[in-house]
Amino acid sequence: MSQSLRLKDQPVSERPRERLVEHGADALSHAELIAILLRTGLKGANAVEIGRQLLQKFGTLQSLARASVEDLRSVKGIGRDKAVTLMAAFALARKMAEELQRESPVLDNPENVVRLLREKNLVKNVETLQVLLLNTRRRLIRVVEEITDGTLDTLLVHPREVFKAAIAANAAAVVLAHNHPSGDPTPSEADIKVTRDLIRAGQLLKIDVLDHVIIGRATPERPKDYASLRELGYFYS
Repeated sequence: MSQSLRLKDQPVSERPRERLVEHGADALSHAELIAILLRTGLKGANAVEIGRQLLQKFGTLQSLARASVEDLRSVKGIGRDKAVTLMAAFALARKMAEELQRESPVLDNPENVVRLLREKNLVKNVETLQVLLLNTRRRLIRVVEEITDGTLDTLLVHPREVFKAAIAANAAAVVLAHNHPSGDPTPSEADIKVTRDLIRAGQLLKIDVLDHVIIGRATPERPKDYASLRELGYFYS
């Protein structure tokens, strides 16, 4: 099938929009994704072909993303509106990357975990287990907060509930955290048992349990407001 045919004249299975719906964006080439933004081509060249011409002219997506309206309009078939659409799409991509960088801290030590969770946990009046889902670089994917409410002594913490979200998010590791409303972050026997049970469950699922951080409150006698079970020696290398 000639690539210069209008996209709407091509078989449905070959049209970029339909392919994206059917197979997802990752199945499309860069030129096809650009074609969706352009919507239409011109006589003798459909939107995919114009997308290829843009990539050929600018060489890389990064160079294309830095192009001005005037630069983009130098490619036949790109008018003001299409140039603006492309610039807006790349601007959104940059803003999303910045947002992800801001909101995805590296949680490779207990201080960073406590910094993230301290304020929220200070106002809790019951123990709440939180699971921090991390990627392979130890960056936060998200915090799962409603695992259990109440003391770990009386509530069953089932590995299925803890790891369900981790599996769905394709997390490489998790950090457990919970608060002690009493203010004393010293781990109880129940805290230690739950931690060891979850470490074993994580090993079976190939999801590392990196730490269990208990958040309390600092006092003049106890300036540190948290306890890390890894630092206390309850984890094994």
